[in-house]
Amino acid sequence: MSQAITITQTDLINQLKLSCKMRPLVAEILKQKIIMLAVENFGIETTEEELQKAADNYRILNNLQSSDQTWEWLRYHGLSLEDYQEMIRYSLLSGKLAEHLFGDKVEPYFYENQLDYAGVVMYEVPIDDEDLAMELYYAIQEGEMSFFDVARQYIQDKELRRTGGYRGIVQRKTIKPEVSAAVFAATPPQLLKPILLGDAMILVYVEEIIQPQLDQGLRTQIMSELFDQWLQSKMTMEDLTIDLGESELDKIAPTE
Repeated sequence: MSQAITITQTDLINQLKLSCKMRPLVAEILKQKIIMLAVENFGIETTEEELQKAADNYRILNNLQSSDQTWEWLRYHGLSLEDYQEMIRYSLLSGKLAEHLFGDKVEPYFYENQLDYAGVVMYEVPIDDEDLAMELYYAIQEGEMSFFDVARQYIQDKELRRTGGYRGIVQRKTIKPEVSAAVFAATPPQLLKPILLGDAMILVYVEEIIQPQLDQGLRTQIMSELFDQWLQSKMTMEDLTIDLGESELDKIAPTE
């Protein structure tokens, strides 16, 4: 018969310190405290109806289709029903705070930074050798082989090879400048000349340029970005004292 093992709060704290995970945890706690203080200052509240709707949506998103599944999920994560309700409440209040702070700023921000949110449907093949990259480029141009033939033969990553080098719909601001300049000057569908990226060349096929539209998805993304920027601006404390009850860690800076 195996011996029972008990894990205490002290064990958890020690493990966080020894695994060097205390700092990011402190940052998350600090964010939560900043958010809840702002919620209190702005007088933001939730209704029981809103909480119930948010809880139902969370269960749907996490595929918790029955009460039994929900209870099992709570037990697995070591959460009580009260913890779950508090988690939902915090998420809802965070969203309301973001809307309060930036709801009327999303549209002007979008139009000021519209180019950053342009998207591209693109494929790419990394090639280590510059001469080979040029050779393959001209072979494709002359119809000796297709871009996707090149992708199947030269992409090392198995998953990327299976998709023919497909990168998906990529926003301009997430692409390295040396690549985006060429990509967004393209006239799709177009194969670009090999681009030097670090120590390698990449062959890029541009399938479509997508002009940004301020739909609900992009609105949520921009609001989240603005909210994150606001949070980071509030986390400029030189240091932070962490109270662990009987003992106290030395001051730990929550951010770089």
